Formats: sequence, structure tokens, C-alpha cells
Amino acid sequence: MQDATAALQKVPVMPLVAGIDSSTQSCKVVIRDADTGELIREGRASHPAGTEVHPEHWWSALQEALASAGGLDDVVAVTVAGQQHGMVCLDETGDVVRPALLWNDTRSAKDAEELILEAGNGDSASGAEHWAKLPWAASRPRWPSLPGMVPKARSG
Repeated sequence: MQDATAALQKVPVMPLVAGIDSSTQSCKVVIRDADTGELIREGRASHPAGTEVHPEHWWSALQEALASAGGLDDVVAVTVAGQQHGMVCLDETGDVVRPALLWNDTRSAKDAEELILEAGNGDSASGAEHWAKLPWAASRPRWPSLPGMVPKARSG
């Protein structure tokens, strides 16, 4: 029995690494052998469709994808990739003020173009850039209808 236990203790444990990708459509988690790259396990959870999503949905999807992938308890390193150009407005305490405007929301294209022209460099803009979303979002009628939202977003 001691020989078997000693033999098991000498077996090298494969180091596992995790990759997390929170994209527009879903959250994916892969766990791989760090030495060989072999896929050990994986998990996935969908995000709601649309161009506005409350960040809480991203957190829930991450938790679901992690559970589906068997968790991170045996993982030695994690890397995370996420969508870019999404605008998440927070108040002074870090609470979310409104659903996030995602990169694929181009309703702010006209505002972006006006900001570019005002800045004087003449480059065009798509409205997908996060900086172009705040003037658009702040000018929408529903922002003022939510008590204190604009002052909260501006104070953070």
C-alpha cells in the first residue's frame, strides 16, 4: 500500500490554464493542459440579444459557463478577453446606472460625427466607439425620466 501511495505522489500533475471570452453573444470558458494545449473541459452560456445589455447578465453567464466547465479550483492561471467599445455607466459607488451600450449599437453615429467635426480633425466615426455613446445616451428622453441617472453617471 505504501508503494502505491508513493508512486501516485510521484505522478506529475498537469498544470491547467483557463481562457474566458465574454463576447457579445456568449461567455465561453475553456480549460486546457498548459503543457500540451489539449482541451480538458469547457463551458458556455449565452448573453441576451441586443445592443443594450445589463452587465449583471455578463456576470450570470460567467458563473454559468464556469460551472459548466467544472470550475477553476484546479487551474493555475486565467486569461480573460472581452468585447470592446461597450459603454458601462457607473455611479460614484460603482453601481451600474443603465444597461451597457454595446459596440454594435450605432445609434450614436450622428453624435459621433458632430463630435469629430467639433474637434476639427475631420476623421469619420461609426458611432460604435464608446466615447460617442455618452452624448447620445444622455440626450435620450428616458435618461431624465430615471431619477438622478444623468447626475450619477456624470459624477463617476
